[in-house]
Amino acid sequence: MTTDTGDYDTIIIGAGPAGLFCALQAAAPGRKILILEKKPACGRKLLITGSGQCNLTHGGNIREFLARYGDHGAFLRPALLGFTNRDLIAFFESRGLDLETDENGKVFPATRKAADVLDLLLRECRERGVRVRCGEAVIAVERTDGGFLVTTGAARYTASRVVIATGGASYPATGSTGDGYRLAAALGHTVTPVRPALAPVVVEDYPFARLAGISFEGVTVSLFRDGRKTRELAGDLLFTHTGLSGPAVLHLSRYTAAGDALKVSFLPGMTREGLEKDLLAKFAAHGTRQVKTILADYGLPERFVLALLEAAGIPADRAAAHLAKKARGALIDRLTAFPFGVKAVGGFREAMVTAGGVALEEVDKKTMASKRVPGLYVIGEVLDVDGDTGGYNLQAAFSTAVAAARAITGAQGR
Repeated sequence: MTTDTGDYDTIIIGAGPAGLFCALQAAAPGRKILILEKKPACGRKLLITGSGQCNLTHGGNIREFLARYGDHGAFLRPALLGFTNRDLIAFFESRGLDLETDENGKVFPATRKAADVLDLLLRECRERGVRVRCGEAVIAVERTDGGFLVTTGAARYTASRVVIATGGASYPATGSTGDGYRLAAALGHTVTPVRPALAPVVVEDYPFARLAGISFEGVTVSLFRDGRKTRELAGDLLFTHTGLSGPAVLHLSRYTAAGDALKVSFLPGMTREGLEKDLLAKFAAHGTRQVKTILADYGLPERFVLALLEAAGIPADRAAAHLAKKARGALIDRLTAFPFGVKAVGGFREAMVTAGGVALEEVDKKTMASKRVPGLYVIGEVLDVDGDTGGYNLQAAFSTAVAAARAITGAQGR
């Protein structure tokens, strides 16, 4: 091990989007900034964001973002309003990366290549004199009289300030293995229990494995625990080989645990009573038609209808007029509140983000500065914040990075 004789103004641990953005925002002539990254290259997780297309942010009103972070939107308010989605879009477009917004409001690079986003961030860091060292995992961070001593497997570095930007624990192959939690805890921070979020759900005795890939738009999904409904939201749903995914389930996953139940209404906007009344009218008017044909009128996929009839014990060729009242009731129940027992929530290898992390009450929400350790900043997913799909998590990473950078540069300028 060698000791780097250079004293850095700021060391940033983690070369993901939050770390890179914080570095380039804090950089200035004469200011020495070092990024330490344990993987051989920067931005490994960024490269797979949005299936490699990099959903950078969302095009909606920034104030509407606050409801997209579970119970922790209030913490992000100063950061998001201080550096908005419009600011982020302007940053990239002013540097030659065109962006486009899809029909759902998701903002992507026009090339649909995450590598173009990463290349721009690295170029900006390089041009601003930020030093980046990859393949150096940080082993320890210690507080000293003059700042911090940062130890890696290859060297020791000193700095006036340290920024933890290591990400969460999801997609561990990209380097997100929870290192930041250990470093923060060693410095005296509380770390709330971490768990997968934006993860698919594995269903007990799952009846639709052969329908994997079928999706539904705008369904209502309700979460039940011990027989009591605790959450409900509407969104798209996807059948997988082992259970449920899609935005509606992913967003609920932060609150879901094994033993819970998810009940799905496959007909948006239609109550059980409304469907019963409508079906009775259709059956009376078209008694000779097969039940599966009538159900197809609701826009349901044919394969799903057949599987639904099978689950309800109704023959596929049953005519409407011959459907018994009990069977009709069972069918209506499954269409408006199909119960799926939760066997497990997908693990960190499948989860898009991590719930839990460095406790928010110990971090200044305006500056991302630690309230416990002077000179320490915590940004991005290592915080106890997780957002919905749609670009909200990356926006939080960029916004918290800017908040920290502004605080750092203001402190150094005094």
